[in-house]
Amino acid sequence: MTSTAITTITTVIPMLMTINEPPPADDRDGMTEAEAAALYRLMTWLSPAFPVGAFSYSSGIEWAVEAGDITDAASLRGWLASMLADGSGFCDGVVLAHAHRAAALGDDAALRNIAELAAALVPSRERQLETSAQGRAFIDIARAAWPCDGLDQVIAACGGAIVYPVAVGLVSSAHAMPLAPTLHAFFHALASNWISAGARLIPLGQTDSQRVLAQLEPVVVATAKRAMAASLDDLGGASFRADLASMRHETQYTRLFRS
Repeated sequence: MTSTAITTITTVIPMLMTINEPPPADDRDGMTEAEAAALYRLMTWLSPAFPVGAFSYSSGIEWAVEAGDITDAASLRGWLASMLADGSGFCDGVVLAHAHRAAALGDDAALRNIAELAAALVPSRERQLETSAQGRAFIDIARAAWPCDGLDQVIAACGGAIVYPVAVGLVSSAHAMPLAPTLHAFFHALASNWISAGARLIPLGQTDSQRVLAQLEPVVVATAKRAMAASLDDLGGASFRADLASMRHETQYTRLFRS
């Protein structure tokens, strides 16, 4: 009986010690130096602090609030979900993905076609100002602070105005950043800016604003997945009210935002 007890103790103790040992440091980190650098850049470029002027645009949300379409957190969430999944959000994601791939392949002709198509898809004058001004600012600042080989070439290949999603796609591609995290970060920045505009206009508190952002998470994930797999023939939307809002904002009497 004594020998059996001793055997059991000596068997169990090493097992407990093995289970409780912390994983190796490399396994806990789970990120290479290149991946860490890419994450740092994405967090910087698509942060509200990155100076592309996004805070001054509402993408027509200001008119929607005045018209009574958006009155609270729930209606803001519904409006933004439609814009993301069925409107300009999805289209922006598709052109970002195609610009990223064309830049990675060095396909200058495809990149020019994508840049021209993306600019032509913008439904109103103010939205054109919004996306082209942000695109230009994004490229200028990224090129000045994070120059890299090949970036000037892909910018020149576009041959004209570069709208915001195309700018993000080609700059991230020139820096060899994977498409999937770039696209998700872009959608997060887009949704965050729209919510910020809505919070100032309705108004909403900080907690309600974060609730809306949390509720949009599955919409962002699903839209990014669709955009990754979409062809340029899949471009199109059904958020007509949002497009009309961006047009009617141009003649709105009292305005805080430029779109």
